[in-house]
Amino acid sequence: MTLVAGADFGTLSVRVTIMDTANGRTLASEAAEYPLERSASDPLLARQSHADHMAALERATRAAVTSAGISGEEIAAFAADTTGSSVIVVDENLEPLDDYYLWCDHRAHAEAAEITERARSEGIEALDWCGGVYSHEWGYAKLLHFLRHNPEKRERVAAALEHCDMLAATLCGVRSVADLPRSICAMGHKWMWGERWGGPPPQVFLESVDPLLEGVNAKLAGRYGTSRELAGHLSVEWAEKLGLRAGIPIPIGAFDAHWDAVGSGCRAGDVVNVIGTSTCIIALGHENMKPVRGICGAVPGSVIPGLMGVEAGQSATGDIFEAIARRAGTDVATLCRGLEDYGPGATGLMRLTWDNGDRTVLVRSDLGGVTLGWDLSHSAADEMHAAIEGMALHTRIILDRMGGLSFERVLNAGGIPQKNGVLNQTYADVLGCDVHVPDRSPVGVGACIFAALAAGAFDTIDDAQAVLSPRTRVFRPRAERKDAYDELHGLFRDLYYGFGAGEQVALDRILPALRAFRLGKHKDQSR
Repeated sequence: MTLVAGADFGTLSVRVTIMDTANGRTLASEAAEYPLERSASDPLLARQSHADHMAALERATRAAVTSAGISGEEIAAFAADTTGSSVIVVDENLEPLDDYYLWCDHRAHAEAAEITERARSEGIEALDWCGGVYSHEWGYAKLLHFLRHNPEKRERVAAALEHCDMLAATLCGVRSVADLPRSICAMGHKWMWGERWGGPPPQVFLESVDPLLEGVNAKLAGRYGTSRELAGHLSVEWAEKLGLRAGIPIPIGAFDAHWDAVGSGCRAGDVVNVIGTSTCIIALGHENMKPVRGICGAVPGSVIPGLMGVEAGQSATGDIFEAIARRAGTDVATLCRGLEDYGPGATGLMRLTWDNGDRTVLVRSDLGGVTLGWDLSHSAADEMHAAIEGMALHTRIILDRMGGLSFERVLNAGGIPQKNGVLNQTYADVLGCDVHVPDRSPVGVGACIFAALAAGAFDTIDDAQAVLSPRTRVFRPRAERKDAYDELHGLFRDLYYGFGAGEQVALDRILPALRAFRLGKHKDQSR
């Protein structure tokens, strides 16, 4: 029996899971929360403290060990994934100079636009592989924002790290920039790093964006690798804090969505919707695929070595559902009761789910949520149904854009699908294909898989998935709803590209079409 532990850092909490690699049984899964700093005066700000993260990891790890009824000495390996691009700037001793710019911190939108414009004008190949637009959510933009707005700290900046790399370095006791473990997953998707062009984008290009980026690539030094490689071994200091054994292996980390996809059992030909606070869409393609405009990046080996990891996503999902429920003075589960009886477009509402901007395909932080078709009788439950349909319709647009990939399965993973059957069935109906949903949450399973590999419990990712990944239940599309959702998809697509890209749209037909759905235009609609 080999026991392993995996940590999954989300937006508001960290969850530590302990699994038995002999039979795939979860012995314990415990979470601890940490605060998120937001600002009413600056809604683009989202920050968190490294110290808060580590304190929560201590609490969750010790709680999981206690809940499992084991000794921490029995854990053979530890692995952790995090949100991204969550960026922290550190000094020469790897001490934080400020809090993390969390993934959902959008203050760097101007910097991202400047990077995109300069990269396009200079024909930087790396830009093509991150979808043709550099995002306000990503590393260089956030680092430049930090340098511009913290002049008193510039001289002390020795490195910038993604959360997953900072975490691994902390646990392993790494003290120098040169020795930092750097995740190919994180640096490839968010920092334009790629073996194809020799690593980071050219230093001269970065300095042409802003001289403040002079010498920045040297501050991104370290050991770059996939999650099959070790970041190091657990230090004595952190072994004591976590209640584990010093010296156990810790693999190089990655982003939560990528490891959640692995934990859900993904394989070549799969696309995984990791649905939580936001949605990350992870697909696996061949390494010889071409770049796709408007996606969040294609990086060899970022999910599984030997395959192209392709990332897309939506900037808010669970956050939107929670906001609708909060405004109604209730909760998401209550608002979703009875929505299984709604037919396609039955509310007459259509919702563009841009409440936190558009991550894919338009990559625009300046967009806002739009709901069309309101009348005096609509309820909060109606808006919830429209939001679920809107998320599914946007997902269909993203998958259409990624059409160069061959999809054999769609999986709904993350923390929400196990709790929301209405969402899964709606996705199946809108996408027109089977949707596989793990029968238990895969959150933390991916981390345990890579911990198990580091411990030598399995030889391959496939072997580990066969034992540790949950089985899936299947939601099948209802054929009688295909025509209705095809029509709704057409309306949604026109509004999406009309509002978001300035395409010509016959707006005078939209509201009458939505009203017709509300009045029962399609016979398959139920009330």
